[in-house]
Amino acid sequence: MNNVQLAVHFFLQIAVILLFSRLVGAVALRFGQPQVVAEMLAGVLLGPSLFGLLLPEWQQWLFPWDKAQKMRDAQSYLFPASELGLALYMFIVGLEFRVDIVRRRFKSSLVVSIAGMVTPFILGAALGWVFFHHTRLFPERTSLMEAMLFLGAAMCITAFPVLARIIHFKKLTGTVMGTVALGAGAIDDATAWCLLAVVLASFESNWNHALLNAGGGVSYVAFILLVMRPLLVRSQSFLVKNGALTEAGLVVGLALMALGAAFTDLIGLHAVFGAFVMGAAMPRGIVVRDLIARIEPLTVALLLPLFFTYSGLNTKIGLLDSTFLWLMCGAVLAAAIFGKGVACWLAARLTDISSREALGIGTLMNARGLMELIIINIGLQRGIISPALFATLVIMAVVTTLMASPIFDRLVGTGTYQPVAEPLPDTGARDELEVSR
Repeated sequence: MNNVQLAVHFFLQIAVILLFSRLVGAVALRFGQPQVVAEMLAGVLLGPSLFGLLLPEWQQWLFPWDKAQKMRDAQSYLFPASELGLALYMFIVGLEFRVDIVRRRFKSSLVVSIAGMVTPFILGAALGWVFFHHTRLFPERTSLMEAMLFLGAAMCITAFPVLARIIHFKKLTGTVMGTVALGAGAIDDATAWCLLAVVLASFESNWNHALLNAGGGVSYVAFILLVMRPLLVRSQSFLVKNGALTEAGLVVGLALMALGAAFTDLIGLHAVFGAFVMGAAMPRGIVVRDLIARIEPLTVALLLPLFFTYSGLNTKIGLLDSTFLWLMCGAVLAAAIFGKGVACWLAARLTDISSREALGIGTLMNARGLMELIIINIGLQRGIISPALFATLVIMAVVTTLMASPIFDRLVGTGTYQPVAEPLPDTGARDELEVSR
């Protein structure tokens, strides 16, 4: 393809992704699912699981995929565009993530996070031991320790971007439920990525990678919160003029987001963490208000659906082709629900959170979404897990995410939830966007 053909192909991909995501969203809304879940499903359906199954030639033409080269032609454009959308969205989540609220509920977030990591990790590691000794779900090159660590890490993950979208969809921002769930989810995911780094280091016999991952992540957070944040607060006279964010301020915010995402990607943590922490460091007030108003609409409407679609293109549910594999899938799903949902609910209750809101936290934390798919895609690409185990974990990720919203509505319901602080100033763009979604 020449450059013109590549551009035309890429624009066609965007049109199909956006329209199909909106179509699936209209159907999902009837079942109480937020748009983010629809976009996750749309991404999987546009891949080999449905589109490629029904119309393989059309699917291959629209989303060309070469197993040897990973991606070809216009397909390659989706990856950086999808990463940009995800990083921008997590930057927005960081902008809205109020550190003062987290301080007030740090104990609850930490306890819920520990319960949501330790219990599913133990169950996942136990399943890894069983699968290693009694099945062929792990390739021969994978050691027992690597199998146990990887499956434990996969069970620990919480769909941080999806969790944030569900919290926004259900208007839980600034409540105990939303704050504790976001705080615990952030800690869980960062820990799960560090565990993955340990697995990859062992698999590749390179422990420097794990040390760089953990040490670099801690150093980055310390530098941003202790050095960068005070500098930004002192620079508000440059960022704000006449009660509004300047163009220079917008550029500075976007550039810092990109640098943070690039650094955490470079050290082995996902770009989402760098973008999220950078957003949390931005000065509260006018800077945060205007950054959200100017960045969010295009991010959630255009760029974020590209991330879900790109991830779904590597997912093939049809690999679950035997009763045995479905039984293994059931065991994984049961361990995931009990290890995450039930453990987080009990932990929340132990920190004096009401039973109703503790149920909500456990339900929200159980959603794994495409952050799970990212981790297991890495495991598949590196040869740590087999395609059959990959498909099993895909089912677990999709089901736990699909069940989050309806179970939340059934167990927790709608109404007024306990706030922990005054909400952030509203932006007209945000209100209109939430209504439209």
